Amino acid sequence: MKLLVLNGPNLNMLGIREPALYGSRSYADLVRFIEETAKDAGVEVEVFQSNHEGMLVDRIQSAMGVFDGLVVNAAAYTHTSVAIHDALKAVGLPVVEVHLTDPETREPFRHVSYVKPAALATFAGYGFDSYARAIRFLSEALSSK
Repeated sequence: MKLLVLNGPNLNMLGIREPALYGSRSYADLVRFIEETAKDAGVEVEVFQSNHEGMLVDRIQSAMGVFDGLVVNAAAYTHTSVAIHDALKAVGLPVVEVHLTDPETREPFRHVSYVKPAALATFAGYGFDSYARAIRFLSEALSSK
């Protein structure tokens, strides 16, 4: 089983950007955490981050036929990108949405998710563990097929 983990804009700034909100661990720490979690779950994983919407759409499209599922933290694009939503729907792969914080407890503009309608589940507000929950969820869902 092979999963693609997509991270959107500003996640590369973890540990620098608003540490009171996002914590002091870096993006490299997050990637290591994701890779260790996937290994423990017996899943192959590839992690990709971009600050550019089109690059995320291209990566989603290229996942078809290569990956079994997607873990997506579209970050700010969660609330604005119909293009990412459409790409997720087009490839037809199982998707789980993740967020380090809980958008529902933040500014009102963060309450809308264009990823959610394309996702099987959402894990938000658990910090790095949102990714672990998503990986385990997808692993179990795909194993039961």
